[in-house]
Amino acid sequence: MLSAFLVLGATASSLFLHTRAITLDLTIKNKVISPDGFTRSSVLAGGVFPGPPIIAKKGDNFRINVIDKLTDATMLRSTSIHWHGIRQHNTNWADGTAFVTQCPIAANDSFLYDFTVPDQVGTYWYHSHLSTQYCDGLRGALVIYDPDDPYTHLYDIDDESTILTLADWYHAPATQITVDGVPLTPSSTLINGKGRWTGSPANTSLAVINVKKGTRYRFRIIAMSCDPNFTFSIDNHNMTIIEADGEYTDPLIVDELQIFAGQRYSVVITANQPVGNYWIRANPDPRGVPGFDGGRNSAIFRYSGAPNRDPTTNSTVQNSFKETNLHAYAKQDPAAPGSPHVGGADVVLLLNVSVDFNAVPYPVFLMNNVSYTPPTAPALLQILSGAHTAQDLLPHGSYYKLPRNKVVELTIPGTSFDLGGPHSFSVVRSGDSDQYNWVNPVRRDTVSTGFADGNTTIRFVTDNAGPWFLHCHIDWHLQLGLAIVFAEDIPDTKAKNPVPAAWDKLCPQYDDLTPDQL
Repeated sequence: MLSAFLVLGATASSLFLHTRAITLDLTIKNKVISPDGFTRSSVLAGGVFPGPPIIAKKGDNFRINVIDKLTDATMLRSTSIHWHGIRQHNTNWADGTAFVTQCPIAANDSFLYDFTVPDQVGTYWYHSHLSTQYCDGLRGALVIYDPDDPYTHLYDIDDESTILTLADWYHAPATQITVDGVPLTPSSTLINGKGRWTGSPANTSLAVINVKKGTRYRFRIIAMSCDPNFTFSIDNHNMTIIEADGEYTDPLIVDELQIFAGQRYSVVITANQPVGNYWIRANPDPRGVPGFDGGRNSAIFRYSGAPNRDPTTNSTVQNSFKETNLHAYAKQDPAAPGSPHVGGADVVLLLNVSVDFNAVPYPVFLMNNVSYTPPTAPALLQILSGAHTAQDLLPHGSYYKLPRNKVVELTIPGTSFDLGGPHSFSVVRSGDSDQYNWVNPVRRDTVSTGFADGNTTIRFVTDNAGPWFLHCHIDWHLQLGLAIVFAEDIPDTKAKNPVPAAWDKLCPQYDDLTPDQL
């Protein structure tokens, strides 16, 4: 229902004239689409890919009624919606993580997510958080504008037209992974819902980003990937990073940006080149199908007055992004919480990742020697029903109790592992570095832990009661057990997160479904 989505403005100077509540119906349904020239059935929000952008401003209340009208039994028919990066203070039940904070919404049913975002601004997204369902298409942008944005002087345009979504796309349904445990390989990269694959018809269109010479644009880049990371660039144009995952940064100029599944960046780009067409590139890592032949992994950056044809430009990258060069905004207390040395936190955790190749029916991932399996009763329901310790929660070994108002230091050795959670955290050690930064590390909510020789360390404060999913954002890895749950401030969870009556009905309705209705 596109008409239900409230767009609050068009330019940096006109966004904040009115405060409006965000009340809408978000219908989830199957639709046959061919975004890269290959036709397949999909799972979509609002009948489009990506889903309609949800646009708000700081302090708004969201009342999003998710209506499940899924009918295609080759894919999951139930659903849940996660609002990636939204902290859900006092509304843990609305986080949308299936079997952690809720049971899924059954087909032909609906559920109202009602939450307020008092202190967050920036670039977020929403997606299914039931198994691997979002790989079938259920993903969309969520942007919260800031009336006190410190960087409005750097750009002229920041609206729906400057949202850039990067997504991997599959020609087979995501449920196929449950057959043999082998992750699917994406067929193409979609930029703003369009792309080409190696077998695309000659007339397959690409996304076109229209700009005017001399104008400065704030582009909000969202990696809605199920698996690969992307290396993003626009030929002959620099980018100034000013935001990472909803957190302002000190400005950093680059001409190429590696962005991992779940991450977001705001970049300012000035249309200062000769009028023409320029390639936008989003090259996936080898888990996808890299390369730009035939316009694959690409979109078009088109100046006003340029002809309607594919670009002929070449990549001239000289200044690639490195996360350790990106720093928290200097005017917002950029230091990491805790003491400025390794182990200088109240709670120090190490999560080792491994693979059990002997598991049946196929190999699974382990975190501290335990593979995560979704319980039949969500963690939040277990806590509300009387679970008091991590040992009380099922499945055993996948829960970590965190006391309230403590500094946590979490270290994960490199496994090409991306994670997201209910906190913005300080990345005191990046996955591709052996150096620690306690003074002004970038803050974000999703981080790559690097590859086999990497190691990432983050710090955050436990100020958000409830069970929260900490997991790999490569969705195939999550499906194979690469996750844990932080049970934060268990004693106060019930009092701080009162659940609505409709939430209580989700599990009985889901439990009554037959296998073909799931």
